[in-house]
Amino acid sequence: MTWWPDGDLNAGRIPLSALEHHAYCPRQAALIHLDGVFTDDVNTVRGHLAHERVDRPGVRATAAPGYRQHYAVPVWSEALGLYGRCDVVEIGHGTAIPIEHKIGRYQPGGPADVQAAAQALCLREMLNLDVPHAEVFTHADRRRHRVHLTDELITTVKQTANALRTMLLAPQLPPPVADRRCRRCSLLDDCLPRAVANPVDLFTPRLPGDWNA
Repeated sequence: MTWWPDGDLNAGRIPLSALEHHAYCPRQAALIHLDGVFTDDVNTVRGHLAHERVDRPGVRATAAPGYRQHYAVPVWSEALGLYGRCDVVEIGHGTAIPIEHKIGRYQPGGPADVQAAAQALCLREMLNLDVPHAEVFTHADRRRHRVHLTDELITTVKQTANALRTMLLAPQLPPPVADRRCRRCSLLDDCLPRAVANPVDLFTPRLPGDWNA
């Protein structure tokens, strides 16, 4: 089977990964995709290791007859102005299902759903195949979780892409969220959410559970 070229120069240059970053925290997305700031921690290293297999392009058969899994598949959408790669696209019997790999536990309706749904919309635009849903495979429980392409989720994908374009043209970074999400962010020391949100707290010791709920 002949695949498409590696990317589409006519597509807008908004990476699919930025959708998940923005859905999690707009300031995180700006630091990564606008300022080029990225810091590894134990979770990002675990993610790199978990993605080693799916980051290498290739094809393999599945246990289900007639289906094949394609790894590291380049995708894009001219309509949405997005580009990136699907970890896995499972194709068979007239359907194509993008499968996004994550190391943590699945959060229904979370940022991973936005990224997976965007991948599905790219495939719908690119392929003459049915793309009924997307999936998120979580290494924490070794399960595939179905992401239904509801009108609400599709609207969220479009709104997030538009918000990213606005953010990339803004003269300053978005304000920090300064809540419990910051504890799990590898950019905590680069972002300094408490210091930016409340400079008086810059030299105040942070205790466990001190972030807002």
